[in-house]
Amino acid sequence: MRSMEELEKPAIKVLLVDDHEMVRIGLAAVLGTEDGIEVVGEAGSGEEGIRLAHEYKPDVVLMDLVMDGMDGIEATRQLLKLYPDCKVIVLTSYLDDEKMYPVIEAGAFSYLLKTSRASEIAEAIRAAARGQSVLESQVASKMMNRFRHAETEAPAHKELTEREMDVLKLVAKGKSNQEIADDLIIGIKTVKFHVTNILAKLGVDDRTQAAIYAYKNGLAE
Repeated sequence: MRSMEELEKPAIKVLLVDDHEMVRIGLAAVLGTEDGIEVVGEAGSGEEGIRLAHEYKPDVVLMDLVMDGMDGIEATRQLLKLYPDCKVIVLTSYLDDEKMYPVIEAGAFSYLLKTSRASEIAEAIRAAARGQSVLESQVASKMMNRFRHAETEAPAHKELTEREMDVLKLVAKGKSNQEIADDLIIGIKTVKFHVTNILAKLGVDDRTQAAIYAYKNGLAE
């Protein structure tokens, strides 16, 4: 039973964005029985979702990921540029990294699977309205593993030798191979050899990218 305070609050306005009509019908029917939640619109594409968001100003959007035309990732990105206070809850069948991480980076607030129970979806909507994210357990596990991997993975420049680091610093200063050779008193072929190794170890394509890496990582003098 809802408290008096909850009864006095306006209903959470929810927009459904999914290209499967039966999914939208089912969600609308289920959420329509939930106290404090109002489905204000249904969209069958990302483009329509953005248009209806402008019309209805929803508090929460339930967003599918794979749709014809504009997918859920791009729709989330564009919608949040226009309405940054809106909370996007991804509701999808997909758990692969190629979809999960980009939509979270685009600003998705919560991530649920379509196998979630109706009560779990409703609670995620209420949580989003309170500013609390909800992640499917498998999503949370994937993100934690990725975070741990990033924490333990040494930066690329740690693979550079002392001499390669000297060369990188001079590359960052915009010096040519001949100038580097003169400064370090080594042959130009040796400089070219070091530069090739530096690019490979840093995973960059050219000297400019190597210089940018050096500045970003505080290696340039």
